[in-house]
Amino acid sequence: MVLLLPYLLEYTIDTIIPTQNTSYILLAGGIMIIFSLGGWLFDVKANRNASKIAMIVTQQLRHDLFAKTINLSNNEIDNYTIPSLETRLTSDTYNIHQMIGMSQRMGVRAPILLLGGIIMTYLMEPTLSLVMLATMPLIALLIYLRATKGIPLYTIVQKAQDKMISVVRENAQGARVIKALSKQEDEEKRYQKVNEDLANQEKAAAIKMAIINPAINLFINIGLVIVIAIGAIRVSQGLSETGKIIAFTNYFTLISTAMMSISRIFIMISKGVASAKRIEQIMNAPNDIAICPKNTASDPAFAIEFDHVSFSYKGKIDNIHDFSFKLKHGQTLGVIGVTGSGKSTIIQLLLRFYDIDKGCIKLNGKNIQSYELKDLRRHFGTVMQNDFIFQGSIKENIAFGQDLSLTVIEDAAKTAQANFIFELPERFEHQLNSKGTNLSGGQKQRILLARAFAQDPEILLLDDASSALDYATDARLRQALEANYRDKTKIIVTQRISSIMHADQIIVIDEGKIMAQGTHEELLKTCKLYHDINDSQLGGALFE
Repeated sequence: MVLLLPYLLEYTIDTIIPTQNTSYILLAGGIMIIFSLGGWLFDVKANRNASKIAMIVTQQLRHDLFAKTINLSNNEIDNYTIPSLETRLTSDTYNIHQMIGMSQRMGVRAPILLLGGIIMTYLMEPTLSLVMLATMPLIALLIYLRATKGIPLYTIVQKAQDKMISVVRENAQGARVIKALSKQEDEEKRYQKVNEDLANQEKAAAIKMAIINPAINLFINIGLVIVIAIGAIRVSQGLSETGKIIAFTNYFTLISTAMMSISRIFIMISKGVASAKRIEQIMNAPNDIAICPKNTASDPAFAIEFDHVSFSYKGKIDNIHDFSFKLKHGQTLGVIGVTGSGKSTIIQLLLRFYDIDKGCIKLNGKNIQSYELKDLRRHFGTVMQNDFIFQGSIKENIAFGQDLSLTVIEDAAKTAQANFIFELPERFEHQLNSKGTNLSGGQKQRILLARAFAQDPEILLLDDASSALDYATDARLRQALEANYRDKTKIIVTQRISSIMHADQIIVIDEGKIMAQGTHEELLKTCKLYHDINDSQLGGALFE
């Protein structure tokens, strides 16, 4: 309909107006109005459909990307980094949304107007059409050259955005520490640097891509001037008519608008393709936590067995070296050692957050690599050092997506010594801030413990789970564990002797190696490191 308007205008000027028939003139004007309204209505409909499809596609893409991201192994997350993954889920998917929407709105309309306009002008005035077509190869070459340069430019921009988000994320998480140490100005300078780096990268990309539109305008305007000049000569010589020249300039405007639209599409595609490659990198990331159906024969009497396990986070120096122990069902294993000795790594390997380099880890006599990850982790109730509290009620935080009765939740809270909940006006409906900022450290730990207990797991993994508790509360927690979870297998990672002194086995770990293994009484006699820790915490040296 839009393509027919200049033709109708030419026909009206050159054919109908000379007849001076008012009825025909009004009829031609009416038809042009109908075509204009039709073009507008269909354009609105097309734009709405394009927006809807872009929304649906991007929504599904975000869902699939999030599902892939949340299932990445810890090793893959370490490689990509959290800020980069956040950028891919937000900024990169937004660029894809823009690319899909614009590709439909303009990517269909612009080529039709471009090709249709060229055909119509050729049918009307072949000579003038050839003059106009002479500028098209230059414009097409310019668009192609800029588009191929745009993808790497915008890839660099997205990487700079990753760095900025990393700083923002760190500052948001460490806001209290930053304020406590009066480091606001230092962090402002650090943010200013990454913000300037991002701005400079965006500026560099924008400047290099900005040449397209002015250059296209230049070529189009030069062509238009030449067309009008030649058209005026042809009209004066009687070789053409005024209406054709007016229609031709209208077609030229449509064609130039289409070319500008195509140039904007290529800029948006450059951004979109750069983002798509980053998303594709995550979607096609190989699963480095493979399921191996092989099952090494072992004694099922042992709930957990580490058999000469070695592991390194960076693949250079072992963080865990030649680590071996066996734990029977219902037994408690205590793991103690200095900070950075590799205590938490044991938990992460058992949950298969990372895969070991050497040896074998077995659960109930089966190699953990033969379990589906969901099936493996269902055996455990875990409290990690840096577990999180999400925004919601205490009940929701303890249930954590499970359909648990209030009685089960209350019992778990009582075992976890979270008695403060019962003193709150709303009790388990009390709302918590994100990361539990309206709770003390000890209150957060007790809610996290209640979350683990509420799952009624086969094995409890407690990684420094009582470090924020006072000694009296810690003692009551140990008593409750003994009373309510006597038959559960437990691994307790701690720096407190009092938390594990009654364990069936205690491992003293230093620099990723087992220094000593035995009961509390045995280690006091045989392990100097354990003896020193005991004296420093329980005051044993004072009585010697």
